Amino acid sequence: MKKISIALLIALSSLGCVKTQKPLPTDLVKQHYILQVAKADTLVKQLYNKVQGNAPEDSIKQVFKAARLAYKKTEFLAEYYNPLTAKSINGAPISSMDDNDQHKIDAPEGFQVIESFIFPHYSSNQKKELLQEIGILKSNFIRLKSVAEHQELANAQVFDALRTEVFRIITLGISGFDAAIAQNSMAEGAVALISVKEVLIIYKSDFKNDKQNKFNSTLQLLNKSIDYLSASRDFNKFDRMQFITGYANPLSASILSLSQLLGNPEFKELRALKANSPTLFDENAFDPNYYTASYDAHTTKEKAALGKILFYDVILSGSKNRSCGSCHKPELAFTDGLAKNAALNGKSRVKRNTPTILNAGLQSALFYDNRVNYLEDQATDVISSADEMHGSLPIAVKRLKENQKYVLKFKEAFPKSTESVSDYNIRNALGSYIRTLTSLNSPFDKYVRGDKSQLTKQELNGFNLYMGKGKCGTCHFTPLFNGTVPPDFRVTETEVIGVPLTAVAKEIDTDPGKYNLRKLTLYKNAFKTPTIRNIELTGPYMHNGIYKTLEEVIDFYNDGGGFGLGMDIPNQTLPFDKLNLTVTEKQDIVAFLKTLTDNTKQ
Repeated sequence: MKKISIALLIALSSLGCVKTQKPLPTDLVKQHYILQVAKADTLVKQLYNKVQGNAPEDSIKQVFKAARLAYKKTEFLAEYYNPLTAKSINGAPISSMDDNDQHKIDAPEGFQVIESFIFPHYSSNQKKELLQEIGILKSNFIRLKSVAEHQELANAQVFDALRTEVFRIITLGISGFDAAIAQNSMAEGAVALISVKEVLIIYKSDFKNDKQNKFNSTLQLLNKSIDYLSASRDFNKFDRMQFITGYANPLSASILSLSQLLGNPEFKELRALKANSPTLFDENAFDPNYYTASYDAHTTKEKAALGKILFYDVILSGSKNRSCGSCHKPELAFTDGLAKNAALNGKSRVKRNTPTILNAGLQSALFYDNRVNYLEDQATDVISSADEMHGSLPIAVKRLKENQKYVLKFKEAFPKSTESVSDYNIRNALGSYIRTLTSLNSPFDKYVRGDKSQLTKQELNGFNLYMGKGKCGTCHFTPLFNGTVPPDFRVTETEVIGVPLTAVAKEIDTDPGKYNLRKLTLYKNAFKTPTIRNIELTGPYMHNGIYKTLEEVIDFYNDGGGFGLGMDIPNQTLPFDKLNLTVTEKQDIVAFLKTLTDNTKQ
């Protein structure tokens, strides 16, 4: 009996010596994520109860802010792994076309819709509608909780999501994109960074010896960034440029560096914003090849050289009297300086203003109505247009085959093609050339990369107004300054802003815009949000070229677009309210816009 007891004690003792397996960092990150989702879910339920119980307005506002702050702690992973659910929770409050039925309109939902019920003032007359929206939000959090519990994480993806969250704060957070009325953007950005910090601390033990210094300096930078955002109480006075250059840029670079120190594998997939770009503003941060239809369509030096020759050759037009370069002049940032160019018949005008093709390779949809997705298809449309070139690609192929110099250049550019001179290869060469016209090296770009001599005090103030009080950055997103939505830069938006028929008219332009493609009311008079890079050179402005100066454009937006001019535009997506910019503020914004000039690519 004694022997059995001793044996039992030895066995129990040995069991006690067995070490419990240490959880992986990704397990702890997942626990953090699920916990934050649960906290946000609880606060959304509290918001519902507050409204249901007729709580005071201030109490409802307070719980709403707390709920969205809680969501911000989950945002980096929710957006990364479940973007559709994240959109349902905190997407833009604008109707959209149903992904499964192009004849159906999906109503917006989530925090931003609820925000418009509560801010600036809540009316109990809308209680029923508000409760319905909060109920939808509750359901979306149930869905987020479910997918979070089953989500597998990887270290490389976690760090990629953390870095992307910094980009999201720069582009959508501090501009007020997702807190347009409550204007709680700085507090939300601070909370998002607190979550970034909490996740990084999980990995602290993995940074030893010489790596520890880099980890500690990143935490210090995070603390300073959080303090800087938290100290701001005035949305309009927040110094966004200082935050970007002094905090956000170094922070995104540091997070990438930490990921590399951990030995995380590099991402090989093609992205618009390269996975190895330390900041949003690096000169080569973006890859135009992301916006091509396939790998075979990617730009090469030989294709681009051929495309440039074709661009300026009248051989592609029907009557051999017009080239692409006839309307896209390099000295005018590849525009023509006209409200609308002459049609080929010499009697009428083309339908719309000639847009710049500088940086045209950095968008997922083309033309003012977003009717095609690829530069190759844009070339088809222009060449075959009766007003523009009135050409024929089959005829162009025949003409080019008769020119031995062209035949040789096509063989050099497309060595794998059995038929090098072809319809598609013409279009791909043109698209390849246009993709080389990507240049992000303006005075603004040089400043955010560290050259503080590039911008004046007035221009800096103009940028801060652009990203803040002026609300320009909520549609023309930095750093591309077009409608391609960050931080993944996959979708190029259209907007309804109510451009009038003439500069002095009080009626909307008759051009239906995207409505020509999809007969949905939300697309009536909808046009692509174009780039405003090189805007100093690309006037006249708007799709119909009605405004001759930047000052006129600023006045239009300051008045609240078409609605502000007295037009009845129920589907206007531009905020209706006036911006109340002072004369000096408008001058500062114009001064900033001129710092986006970079006409070095030819």
